[in-house]
Amino acid sequence: MDMDCKLKWLSMPLVVVVLSALLSGCGDDVGKVSLGWFTTKDVVIDAVTDPKVSGVTCHISRVEANLDLADPSDMSIACRQTGAITAAEIATIDKSKAGEVVFKESLSILFKSLKVRRIYDAEHQTLIYLSYSTKETNGSHKHSLSTVPLWGTPAWQPTPITATP
Repeated sequence: MDMDCKLKWLSMPLVVVVLSALLSGCGDDVGKVSLGWFTTKDVVIDAVTDPKVSGVTCHISRVEANLDLADPSDMSIACRQTGAITAAEIATIDKSKAGEVVFKESLSILFKSLKVRRIYDAEHQTLIYLSYSTKETNGSHKHSLSTVPLWGTPAWQPTPITATP
């Protein structure tokens, strides 16, 4: 094998590392747990603050398959109030049934990503955070759900009491 061919093969893992870094999301990596001695897979925990509702932080856990071209689609999400939530912030969010994407992270170079979408439940005055994979895996689009009620925050709007005849 000539020297050019050897260098070409040695640079392949570097290409995968660089692509992975470029495609990674913008969450804060707060934890990483190995799944064992004989695996290259880890559970990664990211903290993501809602860009429009700064008093909400979501923690997303997912499996990261090191040295693979694609990470598995399984994930979990837990969102909590970690600061003030104001009526002004709630006024700026998308209140449609589909809500809006607040976080996106590429999980492979093959067009699979993890997305977190915020949906506002006006009747119950609750923020719903849905994490999901954009690619079907084993007949399923993996997803997880968490909610943050506005009760007890400055954003809570008392429901008007209607008189009964």
